[in-house]
Amino acid sequence: MTKPLRIGMVGYGFMGRAHSNAYNRIGNFFPELGYRPVLQAACARDREKLARFASTWGYADIETDWRKLVARPDIDVVDICVPNNLHKDIALAAAANGKMILCEKPLAMSVAEGEAMVEAVERAGVPTMVWYNYRRLPSVSLAKQLVDEGRIGRPYHYRARFLQDWTISSDLPQGGAALWRLDVNAAGSGVTGDLLAHNIDTAMWLNGPIVKVMAETETFVKQRLHQETGKVEPVGIDDACIFICRFQNGSMGVFESTRYARGHKALKTFELNGADGSVMFDLHEPEYLDFFEYRSKESGQKVPSHTAGWRRIHVTNGEHPYMSHWWVPGLVIGYEHSFVHAVADFIQGLETGKPAQPDFRNALETQKVCEAVLRSARSGRWEETGVAL
Repeated sequence: MTKPLRIGMVGYGFMGRAHSNAYNRIGNFFPELGYRPVLQAACARDREKLARFASTWGYADIETDWRKLVARPDIDVVDICVPNNLHKDIALAAAANGKMILCEKPLAMSVAEGEAMVEAVERAGVPTMVWYNYRRLPSVSLAKQLVDEGRIGRPYHYRARFLQDWTISSDLPQGGAALWRLDVNAAGSGVTGDLLAHNIDTAMWLNGPIVKVMAETETFVKQRLHQETGKVEPVGIDDACIFICRFQNGSMGVFESTRYARGHKALKTFELNGADGSVMFDLHEPEYLDFFEYRSKESGQKVPSHTAGWRRIHVTNGEHPYMSHWWVPGLVIGYEHSFVHAVADFIQGLETGKPAQPDFRNALETQKVCEAVLRSARSGRWEETGVAL
C-alpha cells in the first residue's frame, strides 16, 4: 500500500511542467516505490494562468501566496520552481513548517544564502533535494558507474561545454516572467548559475571536488530594456563564461558556457580522460555514452592496439541505470525522464533513510564553485573554492 506524498508546487513555468510530469509518471514506471506523489496545490501570482496550469496537470487546488502554501497542513513537499531570488525565503518558511523541500538549481543567489538554507533545513530535520537532473540521464549515470568501477583510472583531464544562442539579439528585453534569467536581481548571475552550475555538479559527482578556478566572463549586450520598469537598464549577468580549474585529485578542468554560440540551442558535453580510459557524453544524443578502454578492468591488461578504439554504448539495456523501468532494449528515453528518475531517487531516499543527492548541503558545494568563478572573473586571479565534499 503506497503512502501519499502531497506536493505543493511554487511556480508554473518550464520547470513546473517538467516536475509535474515527473510526479504524474512516477507511479506508472516505478510502481514498487512506497510513496505516491499527489498534486495537492500549485502556487503562482497570476490566478488565471495558474488555474489553467493546475487543470492541465491535475492539481487539486491553487494558491496565489506561497506563504499560505507552505503553511498548509495538507502539503508534505514544497517544490520551488521560481526565480533564484525567491529560493531562500520560500525554503526557510517551508523548513519552519516542517515541509520536505525540492528546489530548482542553483540552490540560491549566493553562498551566504545557501548556507542559511542548509542551516534551516538541517535544524528542521527535513529531507531536501536540488534538481540537478542531468545526473539522472542513464548515460551520465553509466559514466559514474564506470568511474566508480575504476575503468578510467587516474584522472587527468575534465572538459565540459554548455552552449546556447537564444539571447544574441540586442532587442531582447530583460526581466519579467519569461526573461528573469537576464535580470541579475532575479537570477544572481547569467550562464554561470544557469548553465555551468549543471556542468559543475556533474563534474564533481564524477571527478571529485573542484578546489580552485581561474575565470573570464563577458556581457556582450551591456544594456537592455527592462520589462518591469520600462527603462533601458544595465545588464548585470554574464552572457559567457570560461574557466580553468584544478580538482582535488590533481586533474585539470576546462569549462565553457555561453548564450552567444550561434546555431547551438543546448550543446551540453563532457569528457573525462584517465590513465586507463575515457568517457564522453553529448546531450544531443543522450542515449549514448562514448567509452575508450585502454586497460581492461577485468584482466588488468592493456587492450590490444588493433582492437582498441572508442566504443559507443547504446544505453538502453535493462542492466543500464534506470532502464529496466522503461522500454525494451534499443528504445530510447529523453530529457523529461531525468526528472522522473529524480523523483524516484528522492522517494527511495525517504524509504531507505539515505538521502538522494544532491541535497541542500551537497548543492551548496556547487554554489561555492559558481561564486569562486565569478569572483575570479572580477579579480583576474586564481580563487580557492572552499569546496568540502
